[in-house]
Amino acid sequence: MAPTMTIPRNSAELAEMLADGGKLKEVMASRESLTEFITAYGEALQGEGTDLNRLVAEETQRVFAQMMRENGMDKDAKDGIRRLDLDPQAKRGGGMLTSHRKGTAHNQNAVGAQVDSLFADSIDYVRNIWHKNTRADAEKLDALRNAASSVSPADGGFLVPETLRSQLLQLALEESVVRPLATVVPMESARVPFPMIDTTTNNGSVFGGMVAYWGEEGADLQDSNPKFGRVTLDAKKLTGLSAVPNELLQDSISSFSSLIETLWPKALAFEEDAKFQTGSGTGEPLGFRGAGNPAAIAVTRTTASQIKYTDVVNMFAQMLPSSLSRAVWMCAPDALPQLLQMSLTVGTGGNSVFVVNAAAGMPMSIFGRPLIITEKAGTLGTRGDLAFVDLSYYLVGDRQIMTADSSTDYKFGADKTTFRIIQRVDGRPWIQSAITPQNGSTNKLSPFIELAA
Repeated sequence: MAPTMTIPRNSAELAEMLADGGKLKEVMASRESLTEFITAYGEALQGEGTDLNRLVAEETQRVFAQMMRENGMDKDAKDGIRRLDLDPQAKRGGGMLTSHRKGTAHNQNAVGAQVDSLFADSIDYVRNIWHKNTRADAEKLDALRNAASSVSPADGGFLVPETLRSQLLQLALEESVVRPLATVVPMESARVPFPMIDTTTNNGSVFGGMVAYWGEEGADLQDSNPKFGRVTLDAKKLTGLSAVPNELLQDSISSFSSLIETLWPKALAFEEDAKFQTGSGTGEPLGFRGAGNPAAIAVTRTTASQIKYTDVVNMFAQMLPSSLSRAVWMCAPDALPQLLQMSLTVGTGGNSVFVVNAAAGMPMSIFGRPLIITEKAGTLGTRGDLAFVDLSYYLVGDRQIMTADSSTDYKFGADKTTFRIIQRVDGRPWIQSAITPQNGSTNKLSPFIELAA
């Protein structure tokens, strides 16, 4: 086929070409030229980028999606389509993967789900794993051991059924500060890399390098080079121990089971909260408070060991504006008297400033945002005795695996049985730097604001 021959774009142009004897002779000159012409004409009509190609792709996608819905594969089934919502500003309570509701709800894909059917309730589970129970079901215990060793062989013990694990975490939420407000990521393996946008400034670009600009028609495009990174969640081992007199277990294991259901979740939640706030990141989560969080801003204190009205205003001013509707204040109990008795000096006089709204009951609020009182906050005068944070920018990685075991070795002389429960979890801030605002101000913004020491 001649290289200069024009390929028809539709049936009308094809008819016109076939009526031209000279062009038709070129096409029919040989089998090769005819084959090349037919192939080129087909590509022109339905190749990549053509309307027909687009319509076929859209219809194929529509039919495939309909088939998935009709077969129940767009739900949370094992073979279903699961999409990860990476938006830190996603609304809570919608059953999304990164909400704490999803992180604590029963997960039919978790390892513990395979042993759910073995036990009627938590009492049945505790009774069977108690090593002094001579009537324990050996087959059930073997199934628990095998399931536990398949995911965490070093821990030993017995896998906690998923139903019981999710119930324990739901109870723990009542005592948690960080987890209910954080972005919880269920971890399918011991290490999960999680995507992030490496942003340091909104002055000239956003999201680490994305540029939006105005221009005339035909003007050259400007380059944008967003920086994408990742943070890695490594499941850390959190162990709970409880030594119980053997007489109590022999007399009323049902009562002890109820105790476990309430006290273990509170104990684990208490320790989680502490490390989510101030953990070093070595063998434990990296907390959002303190110099270890590269995105945190420490606002300079006006007066040593005191919290002044100016300090509160300055902290509020450095919160990321998009986070103002979600951020919460956190303080220790010994900081509360200064907040409730705050005054503003004017010249040689002054007056009380009711920065904390105590009239509405708990939770109290500062500038319309909730005030959470927690003993895990910094002591008065130290960094973080008052903090203002948007915890949707804090990631909690939940391995969704618990193991439990019992032994008399630890407290043999005291005739006690020690129960051990192991949970694997991690936590760390999502962004890695404070952000320069669009107007170029030297006062940076962050979802993590603390009052400096």
